Amino acid sequence: MYKYEIIIYWSNEDEAFIAEVPELPGCMAHGSTSEDALKNVKEAVQLWIDTAKEFGDKIPAPKGNKLIYA
Repeated sequence: MYKYEIIIYWSNEDEAFIAEVPELPGCMAHGSTSEDALKNVKEAVQLWIDTAKEFGDKIPAPKGNKLIYA
């Protein structure tokens, strides 16, 4: 498992929990619960990395193992 920072917060606009991975531009997911958002963003991280590898793009090294719930 990759150890990227994940920020999870509630969005009134989307009426869902949003999970963002700041170290991977554009990598985010949502869910009806924070647990769903976390599960979905873990899949998004893998897809982001797989796509970067496919196109030969640089993959940032994780800076830590931090979960932030706001």
